[in-house]
Amino acid sequence: MAVGVIAGGSRTNVIAEHATAAIDVRVPTMADGDRIHARLRELRPKLKGTRLELTGGIARPPLERSAGVVRLFELARQAARELGRDLDEGGTGGGSDGNFTAALGVPTLDGLGASGDGAHALHEHVLLDDLTWRAALVAALMIRVGELQ
Repeated sequence: MAVGVIAGGSRTNVIAEHATAAIDVRVPTMADGDRIHARLRELRPKLKGTRLELTGGIARPPLERSAGVVRLFELARQAARELGRDLDEGGTGGGSDGNFTAALGVPTLDGLGASGDGAHALHEHVLLDDLTWRAALVAALMIRVGELQ
């Protein structure tokens, strides 16, 4: 959980009339998200005369590791092996449009695009030498999925 934005008050020597904090929570399962959401709703102010108002909720479902996701990853791992590479399973806790398809029950893999580092940072970059093999991996995976139909 990260409190990424905190704001309040008008001057350093004046007690703030109000303050806000934006919270970003990443969870591996919807059950975890529901549990944390319920715990946040249980928070109560400690200082007499103050109030606490929580807004928002789960805006992006987690990309859960379902049986379908595991099967799809195994197809991708096989395709990578045939291309002479190892493909490791991982997770970042980030979010993509894949979170929404996975929440609908569609087996979904994320992270099959370009390799690189520094997501959303000034030093973000892609490894140009990996682009060809990553494209070949996606093509090989698509063939395997098509053969299952």
